[in-house]
Amino acid sequence: MRLKFTRVWVFDLDNTLHNASPRIFPQINRAMTSYLQAHLGLDEAAAGALRRHYWQRYGATIIGLMRHHAVDPQHFLRSTHHVPELGKMVVREPGLRAVLRQLRGRKLVFSNSPVHYSLAVLDALGIADLFEDVFSIEHTDYRPKPDRYGFLKLFRKNRVRPRSCVMIEDSLANLKMAKKLGMSTVWVTRATGIPDYVDFSIRNLLQLPRLAWHLR
Repeated sequence: MRLKFTRVWVFDLDNTLHNASPRIFPQINRAMTSYLQAHLGLDEAAAGALRRHYWQRYGATIIGLMRHHAVDPQHFLRSTHHVPELGKMVVREPGLRAVLRQLRGRKLVFSNSPVHYSLAVLDALGIADLFEDVFSIEHTDYRPKPDRYGFLKLFRKNRVRPRSCVMIEDSLANLKMAKKLGMSTVWVTRATGIPDYVDFSIRNLLQLPRLAWHLR
């Protein structure tokens, strides 16, 4: 008896399911800088530089703060990812919900953002009910993408095999790890050339249903 193949769509959140760059990221970055000022006794310039340094080195500012300053990750994430006007700040693709509903199979979110923020964004987008799981940085034990550890935990928790999964991301580093683990990869980008570990590139998610026929 042949087993039925079920595709699993694994979506990044920020700058994939919505555009966080114009409004949300600047606010979160300011909140992180203020947090470093208050808790590490730095001036604004030094706090901003340290925030960027840890993000570039570890993939998330919180990792550097945990390793070098014993900062409580939950307190940091709650303090810096509190966006009261989130509904007004989210930049969404028109018709996003309809597009996601066209995709047959299971749908998961895999984000380096905290779970409370991820859920709030999905609610603001009106798509939270379309996803079986929201797998955030807390679930990876604060080992963010592209660390393979988080990917493996995602697979185990949701009982999926990498070969059945399609990773939709704006980050090449995350897609490179996804491909190495056996996932199909879709890069959300306006770039023209694509590296060999990217199977397809799209300018926005509205193009995704047309790829469904080509993905294994």
